[in-house]
Amino acid sequence: MNGETAWAVYETRLRRVSAHIHAHLDEELDMDRLADIACMSSYHWHRVYRAIYGETAAATVKRLRLHRAAGDIVGTDLSVSEIAKRSGYPNVQSFNRIFKAVYGMPPARYRREGSHKLFETHRGKASHMFDVQIRAIPDTSLVGVPHQGSYLQIGQAFEQLFGTLYARGQARPDMRMIGVYLDDPDLVAEDKLRSVACVSADAAAPAAAPLERRAISGGEYAVLRHKGPYAEMHKAYKWLYAEWLPKSGRQLRDALMFEEYLNNPRDVAPSELLTDIHLPLV
Repeated sequence: MNGETAWAVYETRLRRVSAHIHAHLDEELDMDRLADIACMSSYHWHRVYRAIYGETAAATVKRLRLHRAAGDIVGTDLSVSEIAKRSGYPNVQSFNRIFKAVYGMPPARYRREGSHKLFETHRGKASHMFDVQIRAIPDTSLVGVPHQGSYLQIGQAFEQLFGTLYARGQARPDMRMIGVYLDDPDLVAEDKLRSVACVSADAAAPAAAPLERRAISGGEYAVLRHKGPYAEMHKAYKWLYAEWLPKSGRQLRDALMFEEYLNNPRDVAPSELLTDIHLPLV
């Protein structure tokens, strides 16, 4: 088997397992079954998975379920018991305990008092002031994997992206992790939303499928640093458009917004996640 064929097979295995995990979050996920999907022995597969992704498959499942649950708590009226059941927990008590351990407070309190509440406006004023910096950003070349569906699920595309880069020997520690969002979620149905999970890359870097080339348009951007879970960021976007932009005296430029992720959800608690939201300006 030559090198190109070897990485293609390996890459396909990673993609199959990631797709299965994301498609079956509502179900009991058997770790040996994931090894079967990867067509490897359980003994070897779990070590390979951890080497590539930096966490066990079980940790990935737990993190993704809680991430989706946080989105449901912030963005829907589903009861905590419904969210617990949808997240695969046997009872509300175990869900509350695990959610609190990761997010710092139980689900019901998180819905009332989570950091997303800081971006809500009261009588025309936000309950907190936020630092927005104006930065000049150069043209930046990217490679990425496209995603269609909820923006909160772009993590699946990032997993495919990094699995592909590692399998091909193209991953570098200095790559910046960037999400590019192509549609307005207030105008486009959730299942039709288009986004691209990207990393910075040399313009001459290989980009065979499923990778595609993208670029960030250089110019001035208003940059808001968001600290906290990704599930809360839609509130920050609304604050930028409804509060900051009208008072700034600046105008929007016809270019795409993007997010740069400054740390990794595998390495830090959700409350410590740092994201720079970039709004293009004339």
